Formats: sequence, C-alpha cells, structure tokens
Amino acid sequence: MVHHDPQWSLRDGDREGWQIRAEKSPKWIRVKFGSEFIADSKRVVTVTETGKLPVYYFPLADIRQNQLIKSDKRTVDPNKGEAIYWHIKAGDKVIENAAWSFPNPPEKSSVISGLVSFVWNKADAWNEEEEEVFVHARDPYSRIDAIQSTRHVQVIIDGEIVADSKRPVILYETGLTARYYLPPEDIKLDLLIPTQTQTQCPYKGFAKYWSVFINGKEYKDVVWSYKEPLPEVHEIKGLLSFYNEAVDVLLIDGEEWALNTKDRLPYKKVVESSLK
Repeated sequence: MVHHDPQWSLRDGDREGWQIRAEKSPKWIRVKFGSEFIADSKRVVTVTETGKLPVYYFPLADIRQNQLIKSDKRTVDPNKGEAIYWHIKAGDKVIENAAWSFPNPPEKSSVISGLVSFVWNKADAWNEEEEEVFVHARDPYSRIDAIQSTRHVQVIIDGEIVADSKRPVILYETGLTARYYLPPEDIKLDLLIPTQTQTQCPYKGFAKYWSVFINGKEYKDVVWSYKEPLPEVHEIKGLLSFYNEAVDVLLIDGEEWALNTKDRLPYKKVVESSLK
C-alpha cells in the first residue's frame, strides 16, 4: 500500500488506522560506520508509516555484506512482521544490532520486503549527497518556510511579559504548529539562563537552549535558538523561540495561541524505538 497525500503526515495517525508510504528516493544516501560507508545507494526507499518518523531502507546489494554479522535478535511488529538483525563490523569495532530487515512482511507491508535499514544513532554519519543529515531521514512531503512578519507576538510567563515583538520570523513546517522566532532585543534576556541542552533537527540544524527564571520559578528549556541554521532557514539565525505550549500565554495579535485541530506539536525527542 502506497499512500500519497502531501497535506497529511502519516505520523498523525488520525485517518483509517495504520498506513505505510514507500517510494524510491532520488537522493544518493550513504551510511558511515567508523571510517567507511557501509551502505551506499542511489535507489534507497524512503518509508513513512503511521506514528513513526521517516526511515531509509537500502537494497541489500548496496550494502557491504561482508561487514554484516547475523544477530540472534528478533522482534515482531504487528504491521510488518518479524525483523531480523545484524551487527556491523567497522574496523576493530562491532556495533551490535545496528541493522534490521523484514524478510517476509505481510502483504500490506510488502514494499519493504528484503530491504535493510540501520539504527540511526548507531551510525557515525548519514549523508544525503555530500551533506550530512541528522536525527532522522527527511520526509519528502515536509516543507519548511521561515517568513518575516509584522505580527505582534507577546510571551507571558507567571504574569510577566517576557517577550514583546512586532518583527518575528514565523517558521511554518508541514503539519506542525507555527513557531515564532524573535529578535533578542525584544526579549527580557536577564530572565534567561543558558542550559547544557542541545538538540539537532534534520531541517534546521543544531539548537541550544535557555530556561526562564521568574519569581523564583524555573521554566526549563522553554527557549531555543539556532546560531548557525541550515541555509534553507537562514532567516532564523540568532533569533530565539519559545515553546508555545510551555509558556503561560502566547498572544498573536492579541489572540491567545491554541493548537489548531489540524496541526500537531513536533517531537521534542527522537526515541530509537520510534525508528523501527
């Protein structure tokens, strides 16, 4: 079953139960373990299924099979059947259970039969063409736009206006609630304390975080910024954004923000098990 609907993410899971979408990617995808690319393919299949992030699956012929070591591990997925695993030999190291495949999936998942994928965080690098990609495979139906605006954005925490701006950059991403990136000059920076938290996004790059301390309370990691965002969203460079859902009130042109029924909140963390 192949589902094509650029207006809806299979991650939403609110239509017709479980679905799977699979299509050949036009991109050259490589996976590095140690100093070598163990997988190198121009015919990768990008797979997205309900409730999970996109995954790259490789033809076995495009993988260095002499560096695959069969594992005894087996898992069962209710929609894809039994998965078998391999360890990866990379130089003097063996990375355990780093690759998996569904050799005999049911008919509804036959598009992934015999293809192989890798546990994202166990690889040393993933490349699309010559560009390194982080966190997970990019969804070909996700669009991201960073647009300058004159909307009036106010962030209120514990009764105090922490940010007040009429020059936000609004980040729109397919299926997600909008995020508002504000100039530092429009934020009460004395209330922000940097934390050690850092995250990666395949579409935006590396983010660092701040907590807000106000009236003796800590609102942990509610603010983030991309110092050097990827070129596609260069407009947000150095701007700061607040989690809409973590502050007390977010006002947009005087109206309180609420999650649109057609939108969703993005994942804050990528859990390894969500990639299988």
